[in-house]
Amino acid sequence: MLTLRLTLESFRFAWDALKSNLLRTILSLLGVTVGIFSIITVFTIVDSLEANIRSSMDFVGDKVIYIEKWPWTFGPDYPWWKYFNRPVPTAREFQELRKQLSNNSRGVAIFAAKGGNTLKAGSNSVSDCAIQGVSYDYRVVSSVPLAQGRYFTNQEMESARPVAIIGATIAENLYPQREALGQEFKSHGLTFVIIGVMEKEGKKLLDTPSNDTNVLVTFGTFVKMFGLSTNGMGGAPSARIGVKGRDDDPGLLDLEYEVKGVMRNIRGLKPRQEDNFALNRPEMIAGQITKLFGVIGIVGGVIGSFAILVGGFGIANIMFVSVRERTNIIGIQKSLGAKNFFILFQFLFEAICLCLIGGGAGILLVWLITLFPQDALPLGMSAARIILGLLVSVGIGVIAGIVPAVMAANLDPVIAIRAK
Repeated sequence: MLTLRLTLESFRFAWDALKSNLLRTILSLLGVTVGIFSIITVFTIVDSLEANIRSSMDFVGDKVIYIEKWPWTFGPDYPWWKYFNRPVPTAREFQELRKQLSNNSRGVAIFAAKGGNTLKAGSNSVSDCAIQGVSYDYRVVSSVPLAQGRYFTNQEMESARPVAIIGATIAENLYPQREALGQEFKSHGLTFVIIGVMEKEGKKLLDTPSNDTNVLVTFGTFVKMFGLSTNGMGGAPSARIGVKGRDDDPGLLDLEYEVKGVMRNIRGLKPRQEDNFALNRPEMIAGQITKLFGVIGIVGGVIGSFAILVGGFGIANIMFVSVRERTNIIGIQKSLGAKNFFILFQFLFEAICLCLIGGGAGILLVWLITLFPQDALPLGMSAARIILGLLVSVGIGVIAGIVPAVMAANLDPVIAIRAK
């Protein structure tokens, strides 16, 4: 109890000292404010940039293995020209995968896309739209967020009916004065009935596929419209197969081994033959993004730490001055029985308070910046960054104040009282 009381008194003495020298206090904490503002701003921008890039890449899905001709990453020892000879996934392989895969998968989907299409509804038209043909389990493999309407039924898939789910931007442009659900539009000589409208995604940081200008149709209808490439070359689109993994399969290792075995069996590959297909996973992209922003974060932290260092030197300088000004008071306190740790805590708390006030002001400025609307890069400050800023402030306070505090605690009371 005595220790707690002395600690609280040390804190009170430190607070009174800060209030009695208000101008000096404000000037001292400005350095810390700028330092914390700099480093938290850097980390906030890096976090927001990473979050926006990951959001732009969310169309690839999560816990999904994609079966394709081309890998997303090329190995250093594998000649890239060998990939040209690979066949693309086919509808037959998709059907075989659906039959042969065990309970390791939650769903298998085949899909293909073709860009640069024009949609017409009466006198209105929308150009440069992507039409994507999907199978029934596509909504399991990839998210299809619906604002209105419904998804395709099995009957519509099997009979290849001309029904469509459109993006929000398409709905706004084709039907500006009425609801799009249940309306019709034409493309490539076919008339489609709209059964669903997807939620609006808005502008993305990267130029990645957006549902806002995307049209989903049944896979059979898509094949009738565009056909499919057998080798991935030419103007016809190529199909991709996606297999959704289960949550209880960490790393999707069981699913990957099974998919590889089934695909090798379907394509009749001998044991010594190399795979003529690629198994791509979103983790490949996520891993590269994590590494990239890890490096950017370190570089940004180092740059911001220079501003913190300057602020720390400023606090240390002020603390040395404060010890010199209050040497006489320190002598009186020690002569009246004040312990060394009481004097030490008094000055250490003063340095920490300075840094916490300055750091809090810096964090507040960053938070105010995040409130301004940004179309290109929306900023958001996480609780982890706020805690980091406060911890860094405390650390700077301890480092900057420990030496002056120790000097003050070790003063001889007789010599200190005589000081002027």
